[in-house]
Amino acid sequence: MTLVKHELRQGKTSFLIWTASVGFLLAICIFLFPEMKGQMEGVTDLFASMGSFTEAFGMDRLNFGTLTGFYAVECGNILGLGGAFYAALCAIAILSKEEKEKTAEFLLTHPVSRRRIVTEKLIAVFIQITAMNLIIYALAVGSIAAIGETIPWKELSLMHLAFTLLQLELAGICVGLSAFLCKGSVGIGLGAAVMMYFLNLIANISDAAGFLKYITPFGYCEGADIITNGSLDGVLVSIGAVVGICGIVIAYLKYTKKDIH
Repeated sequence: MTLVKHELRQGKTSFLIWTASVGFLLAICIFLFPEMKGQMEGVTDLFASMGSFTEAFGMDRLNFGTLTGFYAVECGNILGLGGAFYAALCAIAILSKEEKEKTAEFLLTHPVSRRRIVTEKLIAVFIQITAMNLIIYALAVGSIAAIGETIPWKELSLMHLAFTLLQLELAGICVGLSAFLCKGSVGIGLGAAVMMYFLNLIANISDAAGFLKYITPFGYCEGADIITNGSLDGVLVSIGAVVGICGIVIAYLKYTKKDIH
């Protein structure tokens, strides 16, 4: 597991910055809730009458006067985009950076198979994503307790689980893309995350584009759906798992045969 430890050490600064940033913004949102709680009824009615805008973010089905409704929209966007960006950044260069940093020759001369290299790098990515989500979940619980609100354990846990699965799926996709790159590309990873986010917005606005929910992992992270149904959409989660696993399989197939310079 030497390579896992190396990757974790190498990504430590990025991990701390992203975890601190997302966690801080999340806590700020939660601490703002008591101040805004009394004004939320009027805001809820206003949002409900704004048509496509509210449908895009699921605000037409949520009550901003409740912690769960407020959390699903305000904190959900922070978790969704922040977590997706971090997962994409972790994974998009995980296989290609050896060529970019001219360390491929050194790594591949060791008695370690390419399959094991991919496996250990994947483990490092998944550890970082999981650790970040556990820390942020603990911060969310602590912040809610600090403002004196009842912790909605079920809804909170389901939302955080959904965003963790989203990040793991996106990481799987980006690892697959990384196997085809020679110098890494932050832009490709961030672009993939942004594209998935906007595909979900389009699916929310237009019934004709509803099929996009089956393409983007943000489809099963809709706070409005999770709160209303009290569960994740098993079909969408299963499709997302298959897509993420396909990305990982592609990474193995490509990297084990890749001509690395």
